[in-house]
Amino acid sequence: MAKALIAYFSASGVTARAAKEMAAATGADLYEIQPAEPYTDADLNWMDKKSRSTIEMNDPACRPAIAGGVQDMAQYDTVLIGFPIWWYVEPRIVDTFLESYDFSGKTLIPFATSGGSGIGKAEKSLQAHCPAASWAKGQLLNGAGAADWAQRVLKG
Repeated sequence: MAKALIAYFSASGVTARAAKEMAAATGADLYEIQPAEPYTDADLNWMDKKSRSTIEMNDPACRPAIAGGVQDMAQYDTVLIGFPIWWYVEPRIVDTFLESYDFSGKTLIPFATSGGSGIGKAEKSLQAHCPAASWAKGQLLNGAGAADWAQRVLKG
C-alpha cells in the first residue's frame, strides 16, 4: 500500500489547520516544516520592506534553515506539500525542504492557503525547484474542504 506524507509550513496556523484536517481524514503521516529560527510577527510583516519574510522573498537564492527533518523519507510514495502563498509563490523555506530530499519517483501534490493569490505561479516554481518528482495538480484550500480534497487525491 502506498504511504503518504503531508508536509506543511504554516506561519499563522491556517495551513496547519488544513494539513491536520487532511491527516486525520486520510491517515497520512504529518510533518511540519519548522524554521530553525521561528518567525516573529515583525518577521512576517510583509508591509515592512526590511522584515525577514520580505528580505527572504526578494532573494530567490535564500534558503531558511529547517529545524529537524523527516524520518525515512524513502518510505513515502506521495507527499502533499502545504504552504501559505507569499508573493505569489511558496515561501523560501518550502524550497529548502524540496532541495533537502531526493523526490525521484515520488508524487508531489501541492496545496496552499491564500488571502487572494492563486496557486498557479507556486506550482511552476515548485516544479522548477524539484524537477525529479512527478507533480500532480495542486489545490488552493481556503476554508472547508481540505479533508475531502485530500481523500480524493490520495485515492488516486
